[in-house]
Amino acid sequence: MVQSGRLRLPTKLTRLARPLALVAVALVCIAVMVLVAATAAHAAPIDPAPPTTPTPPADPGGLSISINGPNGKPADAIVTLLGITMLSVAPALLMMMTSFTKIFVVLAMTRNALALPSIPPNQVLAGLALFLSLFIMAPVISDINTHALQPYMNGHMTFDAAVQAASGPLRTFMLAHTREEDLALMTRAAHLPNPADAASVDITTLIPAFMISELRAAFIIGFVIFVPFLVIDLVVSAALMSMGMMMLPPVMISLPFKILLFILVDGWGLIIQSLITSYQGSG
Repeated sequence: MVQSGRLRLPTKLTRLARPLALVAVALVCIAVMVLVAATAAHAAPIDPAPPTTPTPPADPGGLSISINGPNGKPADAIVTLLGITMLSVAPALLMMMTSFTKIFVVLAMTRNALALPSIPPNQVLAGLALFLSLFIMAPVISDINTHALQPYMNGHMTFDAAVQAASGPLRTFMLAHTREEDLALMTRAAHLPNPADAASVDITTLIPAFMISELRAAFIIGFVIFVPFLVIDLVVSAALMSMGMMMLPPVMISLPFKILLFILVDGWGLIIQSLITSYQGSG
């Protein structure tokens, strides 16, 4: 509505504008007070704290790694790690430091002497050699478990001491079946001085010397096994030549006689008994 030449706002808008103006003025006042307080706070002086005297670093005393738990026993993670490590190196240790190599070579040569290149299979020979090795090495394994493994697992011995205690029975076993000539050979090859006694022989020299001695003993036993079967081959071959059957393979005729002879003399029992007897008194 226009009165007296001016545009008049409605009465409701006029009433609403007054409270809004009051609220705006109040917000401006509050903002000004906050800015003034912040400026005063920044302007107020702050007393700095006095510097502390630096402490000298502790002497580490060298790098030290402990693989035992608080109670002295090895931690479960360390035991698991050692178990996995032993499983990975077990085949090498089995062949280098036990009677496995000698037994397997003798059994393989017996199979070849019978002219049966694949009977028994390698898995059977390896399994038989493994359990015979465990039977022969039982005193050594028991000694290692009693004097090295169990004290270490119970926290009564450190890892280094356990390794030293475990190497003692193995060293005694290998020295008992290693020739002095083979030890001298490996010592000269390594350009080392002659050891004063058996206890001073280095383990890196003892292991290859022990393997050479085991292979030599295995070939001696294999030669003895081959002789009777060679005689059977010669007799069968001469008989076939005398009868003019030169085109007939002698192996085909001699194989049944070899198997028969091997069964009659209980060949497997004699070979296993001779192998076990050769390790008696190893300690």
